[in-house]
Amino acid sequence: MKTHALIMDFDGVLTDNTVFTSADGTEFVRCNKYDSLGLNMVQEAGVKCVVISKERNPVVAARCQKMGLECYSGVENKHWLLANWLEENGIAPHRSVYIGNDVNDLQCYGLVGTFYCPSDAHPTVIARADCVLSYSGGNGAVRELCEILLKEGE
Repeated sequence: MKTHALIMDFDGVLTDNTVFTSADGTEFVRCNKYDSLGLNMVQEAGVKCVVISKERNPVVAARCQKMGLECYSGVENKHWLLANWLEENGIAPHRSVYIGNDVNDLQCYGLVGTFYCPSDAHPTVIARADCVLSYSGGNGAVRELCEILLKEGE
């Protein structure tokens, strides 16, 4: 079955969940270029990609813009936003996948065909996920998932 949408959390998925804070309060995160290329490849294959994050830091939107990803940040109710996003984009829930790493991502469990998590996700998420990836967040988990999606679309 071909996946039509990849929905992602940001922190702990596209980052390694580390935040660096400068003296003036500016925050920096670490992302992985392997993930970026994987996302580019699945988008070229026709998979719609979106980030839904609780984080309000402008770094989320900036990184997503650079990767050409649709982005919603500062989202408290991921379930509501995801349900509406799928409907507005005409995507059947069973044709979508979600990757998240923390308990607030479980709001989206059951709204998608498959729920993935990085290997270093919160234990509660690992216990509920349909698939635990081999790589950790910000260290290739998204790339691993992209390669799975590309292989299934062949």
